[in-house]
Amino acid sequence: MSSAMKTVLGLDLGTQSLKAVCYDYSNKQVVAVSTAPLALDRDQQGKAEQLAQWWLDALATCCAQLPTGVKQSIQAIAVSGQQHGFVPLAANGSVLAPVKLWCDTATQAQVNELTTRIGGSEQAIALTGNPILAGYTAPKIRWLRQHRRSSYDQLAHILLPHDYLNFVLTGALAMEYGDASGTGLLDVRMRCWSKTMLQALDDERDLSPCLPPLLTAQAIVGTVTIEAAQRYGLPAGIPVATGGGDNMMSAIGTGNVKAGELTVSLGTSGTLFAYAEQPIIDPQGHIAAFCSSNGGWLPLLCTLNCTSATELMRELLAVELKDLDSLCANIAPGCDGLVSVPFFSGERTPNLPQGKGCLVGLDAHNSSKAHLLRATLEAVSFSLYFGYQQFQRLGLQANELTLTGGGSNSHLWRQLLADLFQLPVRVLQGEQGAAFGAALQALWVLQRQQNPTLSLVDVCNEHLQVDLSKCVNPDPSKAAVYATAYQRYQRVVQQVAPLFAS
Repeated sequence: MSSAMKTVLGLDLGTQSLKAVCYDYSNKQVVAVSTAPLALDRDQQGKAEQLAQWWLDALATCCAQLPTGVKQSIQAIAVSGQQHGFVPLAANGSVLAPVKLWCDTATQAQVNELTTRIGGSEQAIALTGNPILAGYTAPKIRWLRQHRRSSYDQLAHILLPHDYLNFVLTGALAMEYGDASGTGLLDVRMRCWSKTMLQALDDERDLSPCLPPLLTAQAIVGTVTIEAAQRYGLPAGIPVATGGGDNMMSAIGTGNVKAGELTVSLGTSGTLFAYAEQPIIDPQGHIAAFCSSNGGWLPLLCTLNCTSATELMRELLAVELKDLDSLCANIAPGCDGLVSVPFFSGERTPNLPQGKGCLVGLDAHNSSKAHLLRATLEAVSFSLYFGYQQFQRLGLQANELTLTGGGSNSHLWRQLLADLFQLPVRVLQGEQGAAFGAALQALWVLQRQQNPTLSLVDVCNEHLQVDLSKCVNPDPSKAAVYATAYQRYQRVVQQVAPLFAS
């Protein structure tokens, strides 16, 4: 290993693990990867929480796994983080309560209160570009006020998960526009905090002093402190870029940084997003109007159940991951009429935080393990395809589909999506997704110090390559059968949705 090697470090604070990726940008090679698992505290009332200390322990584990020479070569860092989580800090920087996560649906009562207080969902969209949803940060803040009043009274700083790691690394309090979009408090058109939304949170206290400064995508949050360097074995004084939400960093990691790109992330949750030069506001509220982490906007659809649903079903049926493709390949598209509604964690799209999983249409001919598994794969894909239809309604078009996340390793799933969307599907080589996207953002910010006109598009074009062995083209003969299966799925969802209304 050359002592002259120079790398950038991308960190991704996910729901299930924290991941570190070190990228040698001169040789265009990932030289080290480490991960540390994270626990999740859940209950049947919708709670989904983690302790911030778990994140710090995981960060220490990840950094300890990196070779010393690689750590010494790091020139810059950027952090990706699960969106929407609420990290409440006291004035001394201590965390006041467990962190409610994006998948926490226990705040629906607060969603209803806030929506009523501001005059309805349409008014929320008018104020911020987005309706108020259980996953967003705003109702979590109100929940803290109502359920942990002592902690709320000590609240001095409101941070998101990736902001908190930035704070630990640099001592600086800051937020960037992409991740801030998911708080439900940011007017994404004007890129500023909504005073009306803040007043709806608490009309007795002005919370605006608790919100950190908003930074542009190419900014530097700060530099690694001596304390953080000693704790994690990182070089002191190196710059930490703004980073962003995991979806924003996944956009960078898949090259979705210019108009015409479309990405599907098949992770714990499922997301579909595109890049736009102007804010894309959905009056119906299906598509999230987020800012990107490179100066534009990132219209996005999120589903709570993606690989979390397929893994639950696979484990329930005791099917090995390596056998999934071959088993499901024997079942025709449409699963002989079997429809899965895999809302095991509630659902955001459609907005059913109290949703549950269902199977509809079981008979003597479609009750095999293969049918149940394929029906789940199709259902989570149909949820994402709904988002594509909404994108088209809003005027967004795409010529191909880029996949990322663990589900993209499945050839059957790649072909299913190509046939459903009737778009060519591509997958990128090597490390990609949120951690690598964070590494590329760190590289962009680092290189802009010498070349201020360098664009993120240029960085992505230079460092991202397509894996031709995983690219697939759509089969036009499958379009009609998937269209029929999709319509059947939508009818079933419409029929069962009233069972789970709040």
